[in-house]
Order: sequence, then C-alpha cells, then structure tokens
Amino acid sequence: MKDLMGLMKQAKDMQKKMEQAQAEVADLVVEGKSGGGLVTVTLTGGGNMKGLKIDPSLLSDEEAEILEDLIVAAFQDAKARLDTAQGETMKNAMGDVQLPPGMKMPF
Repeated sequence: MKDLMGLMKQAKDMQKKMEQAQAEVADLVVEGKSGGGLVTVTLTGGGNMKGLKIDPSLLSDEEAEILEDLIVAAFQDAKARLDTAQGETMKNAMGDVQLPPGMKMPF
C-alpha cells in the first residue's frame, strides 16, 4: 500500500512538471535563418510563424525563386530549432523523475 501511495504521488508530481514544461514550451520563440541571414523566420512554441524578415536585396523579379527557397529553408531551420528547444525544455523539466522500468517519456 505504501508503494502504491508513493507511485501515485510520483505520478501527480510528474503531471505537474509536465504541465509546467508544456507552458514553457508554449512560450518559446525561435528564429531560423537562411541565405546567410538574408531571410529570417520567427516561430512560436506551437510552431506558428510569428514573423518573416527579408533583406531588401532579394526583392526583385529575378530573385523570386531564390527567395521562395530561402523562406522554406529559414522555416525549416526555425522548426528544427523549435523541436530542439521543446525537447530540452521537457527533458529538463522531467529530468529527476524516476519512471517504472520499461516506461518511457513521451518525447
């Protein structure tokens, strides 16, 4: 019975830490860049694009295809950074939680 109470407390503590970590993840803002900084994309923790900056030198008809590719590349860079930041946030929040053998974290 004592083990069950300890396990229930541990589960409750884990749930609280997960909720805190999820709130931190939601507040994340990351930037991805491409073309040596000519294009910058800003993403929120939910993966939504918050901003886009384009160097004026790319705003010509001849550069349209290159600009499109750079926007996609900047978005992919921002998304990769967001995934990394989210993983680290969740890992740090749950780092000291001891799970039963065979049970894995959901990230």
